[in-house]
Amino acid sequence: MAEITMTVWVVTVAVIVGLLALDLLLGWIKPHAVGFREATAWSVFYVVIALAFGLWFMSTYGTQLGSEYFAGYLVEKSLSVDNLFVFVLIMTTFAVPERHQHKVLTFGIILALIMRAIFIALGAALISLFSFMFLLFGLLLIFTAVQLYRHRDEDPDVEDNVVVKAARRFLPVTDDFIDGKIITRVDGRRMVTPMFVVLLAIGSVDLLFALDSIPAVFGVTQEPYIVFTANAFALLGLRALFFLVRGLLDRLVYLSAGLALILAFIGLKLILHWAHVDISTDVPEISTSLSLIFIGVVLTVVTVASLAKTRKDPDAVAHAGSLRGHKDSEHSGR
Repeated sequence: MAEITMTVWVVTVAVIVGLLALDLLLGWIKPHAVGFREATAWSVFYVVIALAFGLWFMSTYGTQLGSEYFAGYLVEKSLSVDNLFVFVLIMTTFAVPERHQHKVLTFGIILALIMRAIFIALGAALISLFSFMFLLFGLLLIFTAVQLYRHRDEDPDVEDNVVVKAARRFLPVTDDFIDGKIITRVDGRRMVTPMFVVLLAIGSVDLLFALDSIPAVFGVTQEPYIVFTANAFALLGLRALFFLVRGLLDRLVYLSAGLALILAFIGLKLILHWAHVDISTDVPEISTSLSLIFIGVVLTVVTVASLAKTRKDPDAVAHAGSLRGHKDSEHSGR
């Protein structure tokens, strides 16, 4: 089997950075409302790139690693859709003008990739040094799954975000977005715009998603290159996917429950792997092929069931899910 060399890493990172730069330039130089046709074209473009990369990777490095990439990509893509729910919530809460949403999303994707790269390096180092990290990652994912399922009918409280609250309290914030600027001057006084607060909110959300998504993808592969590329290609299409499916997100009413099931499954896979390595080789492990089938089946069932539910009950609305209950919902018994 061929080795994943430093040259392969450099070329891959260069391609991803180039695609991100293209996205950033399109949003920064010419702010505009992204229409359905444009969003569809970009979405198809990024999916084709991700699939083409997977086929090349499988033919070069073997079926096992190729299957791990596709499983990791499916996991990250499904988690990124949940990420979109929160992005929509942030855009709505802060009333971000449509022509500046492209810019916010691109920033969010860049920041998410940076955070994931840091966590990938940290996670790979910890796993190579301490095998019990598989147990800790597994328990973390199961805890996250339980919390997400318990609060599947809620949305994260953006206004209660500690970073957003601190920014509003300690920084002078203008009332308007002022052409999408981050910092401006009003009557000679330097102030931040709501765009700055929006980017802080996006950044804090990216951090939380990185804490969940990295252990999740390490559950299907321990190869850092696959972890990075699965994350990168899933996130690259996030901007276009936002504009393509934002009208359909409200219909995915069972997505949070499905993601909770996937995270719990991967958590169990990690715990079994730890037990197989550290306790006894008689402990069974869950194969990558079974993981790929399970994730695909769950996502298919969730999508079909959600569309059927909203067709019968048009008032049913999807939620991003929350890892902790809100004070009002806790008193209501939810």
